[in-house]
Order: sequence, then structure tokens, then C-alpha cells
Amino acid sequence: MENKLVNELDRGNVEISNEVISIIASVEALSVEGVMNMRGSLTGDVVEMLGMKNQAKGIKTGIADDVVSIDVSLVVEYGKNIVEIAEKVQTKVKEAVMNMTGLEVAEVNVYIEDVAMPKKIKE
Repeated sequence: MENKLVNELDRGNVEISNEVISIIASVEALSVEGVMNMRGSLTGDVVEMLGMKNQAKGIKTGIADDVVSIDVSLVVEYGKNIVEIAEKVQTKVKEAVMNMTGLEVAEVNVYIEDVAMPKKIKE
């Protein structure tokens, strides 16, 4: 677990890893209408081919001075408004991470890596 944030409380420490932030961001991004999939790295794709679930696929996070930066790589549905989808992803990811972790989110950068045809058009 690299880059974990440690909050020192009266009762002890709370550590939030980058992986936790990445999973929150991934779940929220996938909940936005028009997001078809997350686009991961080659390493993440190999992990999935081996049968392991990569819940943080397509997400990169960084923590500096108790502030989080998040990069989200997406595949969106063909024919949808890409800018609108990206803005919704930014809002949902930022709000979810802030609400669930109490961390400040400096930025959510969205990268549209590909477009995909919806299943009903393919058929």
C-alpha cells in the first residue's frame, strides 16, 4: 500500500490507501450513464486476464499534503455527449471521495481513451 494517508485521531490512526480511493472513484465513474468501461494499464489488463478482478482499473491517484488528485481513464458510449459525461464523472468522483474519506480532492482529470458501440446497435 503506497501513498497512504494517515489521520492521527485521539483513539489512534486511520490510514486510507490509494487503492481505497481508486475503488471509490472507479465505482462512481462506472455509475455515470454513458460510461461503458474503465481503461486500465497493460499490467492491469494482464491481471484481469489471469482471472483476478481489478476494481481500481483506469484510476490513478496521488496524495500530497492531505490533498488527493485523481486521474480517470474511460471508454464512453458512442453518440453520447463526451464533455457532459466527463463533467458528471468529475462531480460524482469528487463528491464520493470527499464524503467517504473526508479528504480534500484537488482535481479529477478525465481522459477519454476510446468510444464503444452500445450492444443494441451492434446487433
